Amino acid sequence: MESTVRRTSRSFVRPAAPTPSGSLELSSIDRDVGLRHIVRSLHVFRPRHTHVDDKHQSSSPSPARVVHDALGKALVDYYPLAGRIVDGPEGRSTARMELTGEGAWFVHAVASCTLDDVAGLDHHPFAIPVQDLLPDFALPPNVQPLDVPAMMQVTEFACGGFVVGLSSSHTLTDGLGAGQFINAVADYARGLPNPRVGPIWARGDLVPDPPKTKVHSGPPPSKTSFQFQYLVVDLSVESIDTAKSRFMESTGRRCSSFDVAVAKVWQARTRALRLHDPSARVTLCFFANSRHVLQPEEAAVGFYGNCFYPATVEAMAGELEVADVTTVVGMVMDAKARLHEEVARWAAGELVAGEEDPYDLWWRDEPLFVSDWRQLGFMEADYGWARRRTSRRWRPSRSCPSRSSTGVRLMTQCVEEQHMAAFREEMKAAQE
Repeated sequence: MESTVRRTSRSFVRPAAPTPSGSLELSSIDRDVGLRHIVRSLHVFRPRHTHVDDKHQSSSPSPARVVHDALGKALVDYYPLAGRIVDGPEGRSTARMELTGEGAWFVHAVASCTLDDVAGLDHHPFAIPVQDLLPDFALPPNVQPLDVPAMMQVTEFACGGFVVGLSSSHTLTDGLGAGQFINAVADYARGLPNPRVGPIWARGDLVPDPPKTKVHSGPPPSKTSFQFQYLVVDLSVESIDTAKSRFMESTGRRCSSFDVAVAKVWQARTRALRLHDPSARVTLCFFANSRHVLQPEEAAVGFYGNCFYPATVEAMAGELEVADVTTVVGMVMDAKARLHEEVARWAAGELVAGEEDPYDLWWRDEPLFVSDWRQLGFMEADYGWARRRTSRRWRPSRSCPSRSSTGVRLMTQCVEEQHMAAFREEMKAAQE
């Protein structure tokens, strides 16, 4: 039987108590027009209850009602997320936050099946269309989705489990910030009087505003002409450990699972593309948290704005294709080692005219973008009566790691259909 999802209500959830009004300035990273997009993610929760307490479960408030009320409480602490993003006199590059208190968009939905019926949403493609589990954009005519910082859908399943579909503006939060916010909602849902981590705005204090070598006021070039396909790949513990051991034997240094996974997918993608020019430059970009670099760690606790740095690695396609994985892992590690120096140089405004701004990668088509979700806090969210099963990210990015019980899971969207067979074979070979 086909599994269906029916949306039963839609509304704006306002803060549960009075909040400040006025305007807030965004940081230099927030205002980067390449971040003016919506990040979508699914967070799956299986029920904790057993048959013994089914009666208690049936008398409890629905997950959607509890999350709805908890969202209102969290928006008191995170009141900017209840406002609206407004363009400034020079367009998106001078956007600001208007504290209107209009609230976050909330959708309640009901699924006709249990989570087991759809394999816990562990396997892609899902048995339920992704768009059915994310908040729709049935907003009032005068409201644009890109101006709403937070949108959420809670889909209740017949087993008592539920899925939280989150659509959040990257202009207001990075991955750590979004994880902090969803944990605050979960804290209120399970009855805590306050979030475990209190939020701070501090955009002007934490994030510097160095002069740009080039200013973009419009959106980045559209990527809609690229039909990137999804492929979920699990790298086994054995293949990762083998690569780590070889790297240690060759260099005397230790590397991480992240280093190995990123190196393998970058090399596999480059080989699959079969670029005609071996001297063509190929770029890997991974986003590194820079809070600890810009400020003492204790000063950044609770900061939920964008505070990341695009660490990049470049190579000639022909050289990358024939390199052994140890060499590629070393390139990734070298980029990480340069991070502190590069962030400090950017923050001090030491980039010179003609030198590429690190945040201008959005205007290039060829980079492989990678995000690591393991440390963002999504897996720690506890709503009290359901246990976290998994999180999935869905947005136009190139590679989005998630969690696997047997190694490292890569959720990739980095090649078009004509290159998918070759990419799949290259990733299969990467297991050896």
